[in-house]
Amino acid sequence: MRHDFRLVPAALSLWLGALLGLVWTWWLALACGAAAVLVSVVLVIKLRPARSRWWAGAAALLVAGLLLAGPLGLRLHRAEHDQLHGLAQRGTEVTLRVLVTERPKPVRSAGYADQQAGPRSVAIAADVLHAERGAQPVVSTGRVALLAPFATWSEIIPGQEVTASGELAPPRDADLTVAAIHVRGPPVAATEAPWWQRAAESMREALRNACAVLPEEQAGLVPGLVVGDTSGLSERLDREFTDAGLTHLMAVSGSNVAIVCGAVLLLLRLLRAGPRLSAALSGAALAGFVVLAGGEPSVLRAGVMGAVALLALALGRERSVVPALAAATCVLVAWDPAMAVSFGFALSVIATAGLVLLAPRWAEGLQRRGVPPGFAEGLAVPAAAFVVTAPVVAGMAGQLSLVSVAANVLAAPVVAPATVFGVLATVVAAAWPAGGQLIVRLAGPEAGWLVVVARRASEVPGAVLAWPSGWWGGFLALVVAAAVVLALRHRRLRVLVALALTGALLLVVPGKVIAPGWPPPGWAVVACDVGQGDSLVLATGEPGRAVVVDAGPEPGPADRCLDRLGIERVPLVVLSHLHADHIGGLDSVFEGRSVGAIAVGPGRQPGWAWRQAGQIAARHRVPLLELELGRRLEWPALSLEVLGPRYVSEGEDDDGTQINNGSVVLRARTPAGSVLLTGDVELAAQADLLAAGTDLRAEILKVPHHGSRFSLPQFLAAVSARLALVSVGPGNRYGHPNPTTLDTLTADGALVTRTDTDGDTAVIPDQSGPAVVRRGK
Repeated sequence: MRHDFRLVPAALSLWLGALLGLVWTWWLALACGAAAVLVSVVLVIKLRPARSRWWAGAAALLVAGLLLAGPLGLRLHRAEHDQLHGLAQRGTEVTLRVLVTERPKPVRSAGYADQQAGPRSVAIAADVLHAERGAQPVVSTGRVALLAPFATWSEIIPGQEVTASGELAPPRDADLTVAAIHVRGPPVAATEAPWWQRAAESMREALRNACAVLPEEQAGLVPGLVVGDTSGLSERLDREFTDAGLTHLMAVSGSNVAIVCGAVLLLLRLLRAGPRLSAALSGAALAGFVVLAGGEPSVLRAGVMGAVALLALALGRERSVVPALAAATCVLVAWDPAMAVSFGFALSVIATAGLVLLAPRWAEGLQRRGVPPGFAEGLAVPAAAFVVTAPVVAGMAGQLSLVSVAANVLAAPVVAPATVFGVLATVVAAAWPAGGQLIVRLAGPEAGWLVVVARRASEVPGAVLAWPSGWWGGFLALVVAAAVVLALRHRRLRVLVALALTGALLLVVPGKVIAPGWPPPGWAVVACDVGQGDSLVLATGEPGRAVVVDAGPEPGPADRCLDRLGIERVPLVVLSHLHADHIGGLDSVFEGRSVGAIAVGPGRQPGWAWRQAGQIAARHRVPLLELELGRRLEWPALSLEVLGPRYVSEGEDDDGTQINNGSVVLRARTPAGSVLLTGDVELAAQADLLAAGTDLRAEILKVPHHGSRFSLPQFLAAVSARLALVSVGPGNRYGHPNPTTLDTLTADGALVTRTDTDGDTAVIPDQSGPAVVRRGK
């Protein structure tokens, strides 16, 4: 089937002109517009009457050029010379009256010390209505990004007018945003949002409440699948969806629109409704879904793109998809030039084009080779989507998922029913909460399947390939993708590509899967690579059983470390102290394995962490124990003795030092030698142990506090370890491990290993003492 490409040059010129104007300067947009006008005039003059059907394309190119040379260029010039833009370069304090245009987007922060992981701030897009610097007015009608406290700003709704005060900063993105403002206080003089925005927020809240009947991860995923609400999504699951190439499922896109409107059209066809009634009702469903999802620019973009593809295909006019897509691109870029630099906009346009232009041809090719029709489409659609969107995703995320096609093939069958059930539950729950809960249970199995697919795909060795980020990384990925596609069109080149891939697999697979032989036979201790935190595993001498000391800063890494070791039963989890980088991954220790108990020291600070530990213990129905000084615990090949803390302060702790000094200190007896597990004890706690005359000698030392500078040389000398394990994350902002501490350990005769460079590190018994096996990064 031939497609009509006459409007494509107009769309590309408008997009390119806006992109150049935003990334570099406004006059490049004017230059691009002038070039488009010149080319269109030449085309009109040169075209013969026999080719008059191309005049529409030339006219469209002329219109696109005029839009670039006129209104769009002026908007870019105005944004570039906005007064707030200049003040942002100097970090000026201002007060703004703004109109909120998008829902607040949580900014997640990793947990550290006594700071809990999770969102602590939100990013909000808004249009400036009035600005003041001190008592002096500032002329501005630009767009700003508010970076505001989560607790007081997360409930703001699009359409509200609010007053905010704070310090200006240059915008991070190359769009129409003239400045960012770091807001310190709560919103002031907030007006009421329009009724449709309030109704949409009420329905989204009803969906979140209805999802409470589902398991935690499914409850956070369903709102993301339906309306792009990822506020309840865990950081672990978010990362796994990114690694598996499934993150597009949690953003409102044209596929959401197509699923919703397609379900309405299918129902109307079953009821034998006429074309006009079907078009009217599906249009009403589309408008309702756009409002439900927030009515933001990104949602409007998805609505336009999804509606274009859906209506053209539903009406049996596939040839109209390309011109309609090009026209929609022109309208959207002219309406909001910032879309020209939006990764989401690029994904929508490119994915729609790929599904229209590539997927049908690939499906036909597979059918000619004997693949059944249903399976052919099931393979062609995700493959085409992956190929055309891979450059954008690579540039956006700085990585390329090599399991994306397989993961999307496995996920595809459940996306539509999960979305339909979720939308239906949203509508019903607003008026009948119990009914909404009943319907949302139907979406639970589909969401659970997506969690399994994302988790297992992200765990595949080599699933993620590091890639340069930004536009240059995207361009490089585009070149590679184009070269592969062109190569596959020629038989000889296909053979070369196959040989290259085979060679790569022979190099990569042994290094990732076969060569390490992980875990090493007879391992006694493993320091897990969990990033900037601690998690150690001590073998009990029984197959598949081990004691875990600390669980790292976030769910996921500790679970994967235990999976690699084949641990199915954990008789005891010891939390050395309650800082976030030691308890953040506690929940994931329970993933797919039984746990006997959770043990803690005498410390109860910070309060949120103590409550979290108690909630996890209660949810999994395991006891929460306290380890008293001098207590001993025994297993066939492991014994633990509690050596500290000698003293726990109950006073205020501004910098976390007192909580660190309250860490449980253990001596473990293992077949590889004795191990001193020190948590994050610092100078005072180390001095207490030395003053008490505690026997600290051990062959293996878990270096205190990730190798920080707060370690006494006398303490390290008293341990006199032959092997020092440093659990630390790469590129951390604390300067861990400290070079002085490492030099002291080395001078005392210890071999130092680091999880940031060595990955998981195992200690095994050897005739001459403990030996080390590094898994590698």
